[in-house]
Amino acid sequence: MNIEVIKNKNQYHKSLIRFEEIFLTKANTKEGKEAQLLALVIKDYEDKHYKIKSPDPVEAIKYRMEQMNLSRKDLGEILGYSSRVSEVLNRKRKLTLEMVRKLHEKLNIPLESLVQAY
Repeated sequence: MNIEVIKNKNQYHKSLIRFEEIFLTKANTKEGKEAQLLALVIKDYEDKHYKIKSPDPVEAIKYRMEQMNLSRKDLGEILGYSSRVSEVLNRKRKLTLEMVRKLHEKLNIPLESLVQAY
């Protein structure tokens, strides 16, 4: 077991192949420990080279509404502005600080997604 920090795509692909081979081994075995270390170096490489951007605020709201099976009326009740829901979802009105707080609090949408420019 000679695991090093992944520095290029070739090492990354080899690490993925090896990880797939030993993924289901028991944790306290030699291969299990190797899998744990590989997972860490693979994650480190992916975090640096394959960043996933947060969705813009409107997309985050729509996605969360879909997950929670909420209607526009439900969102209006959460925001306290039923007349503003359509404008926000159609990008005609920006979110206010108060709306951001309520969406974060009631729908658990991450603040970093809600405060992005869009």
